[in-house]
Amino acid sequence: MAASLNALAILYKTQGQYAQAEPLYKRSLAISEKALGPDHPDVGTSLNNLADLYQTQGQYAQAEPLYKRSLGILEKALGPDHPDVAKSMNNLAELHRTQGQYAQAESLYKRSMGILEKALGPDHPEVACSLNNLALLYETQGQYAQAEQLNKRSLAIREKALGPDHPDVAMSLNNLARLYSDMRRFEEAEPLLHRALAIMGKSVGPNHVGAATCLHGMARLLSAQGKYDEAEPLFTRSRAIVEKALGPAHPYVARSLIHHAELCRLQGRLDEAGGLLDKAIPILEKAYKTDHPDLAAGLNGRGMLWYSRGKYAEAEKDVSRALAIREKMLGQTHLDVARSLENVAAVFRKLGREAEAAPLEEHAKAIRAKLDTKGAEK
Repeated sequence: MAASLNALAILYKTQGQYAQAEPLYKRSLAISEKALGPDHPDVGTSLNNLADLYQTQGQYAQAEPLYKRSLGILEKALGPDHPDVAKSMNNLAELHRTQGQYAQAESLYKRSMGILEKALGPDHPEVACSLNNLALLYETQGQYAQAEQLNKRSLAIREKALGPDHPDVAMSLNNLARLYSDMRRFEEAEPLLHRALAIMGKSVGPNHVGAATCLHGMARLLSAQGKYDEAEPLFTRSRAIVEKALGPAHPYVARSLIHHAELCRLQGRLDEAGGLLDKAIPILEKAYKTDHPDLAAGLNGRGMLWYSRGKYAEAEKDVSRALAIREKMLGQTHLDVARSLENVAAVFRKLGREAEAAPLEEHAKAIRAKLDTKGAEK
């Protein structure tokens, strides 16, 4: 019974139906605890699944104690060097990374990777996954050289272990391309994405969510280079795939709408940008029960749209709220916080509030200097 409930909950979560998934996860957990006892590994797995649901919705305070309890159960039941313990550590690390708690995340990622390398060998696909996650942490912090090294190692392991045409290889290519895009190394990023798309088309088909992820990556790469006419149909196509696979109210759809809206704004197509954001923000507000970085991205996009229209009072409300969410959810040293600080400062200057703008700009400058991003944009 518990396994069936858990399977149905996973299906709902995959479709973005979080409200339906939560009670099923809770029932599955309660049944497992009663039948197996509170310290059984299956209880640890159920706790992990519920924590993951909370994390997906931005409910980090609810997720953390569940992840920690899950990790404690698995360590006690399986021993500290079991691969399942490493996976649990990785999930807790992801939570810390998402919140901008980089030191805690790095420690757990490294411990997890050490366990997996010892238990499974240095060239196992699970090690590649761990390398990929640590690379993302370094990328988030602007430590691009370290991120590139880990991404390349992850890619090499997957190509050797899984073959050159496996979907996981495509995702590694996509991740390395995203890093190169962050570094403005566009000429290196583009062929990686072309190869990733070819692999996805061959292995899972062009209408798979994985293919949509790579299409979206290509769209963002082209948009970053100002190739808007080439980027736009890819945004549209990738979103159509996700809508068909996961439903029109999934947060992934909202993210696509936000990035597409920014393309329209940069082209001066302000009404179209507004229409896309008017679709995206309600999706996120409904999907997440609390503040979430995705919602901040939507609010920031709408705020900059108001800015482009010269409606600075309206812009201030949205960009200030986006900044508050990002500071709360991501910490004070995240690149997205720097971007929000710059946007709020720009609005303040248009409102004649130069004295308030200057310290925000200095704060943003300090964050960028610490991350050593050299102005690279995502």
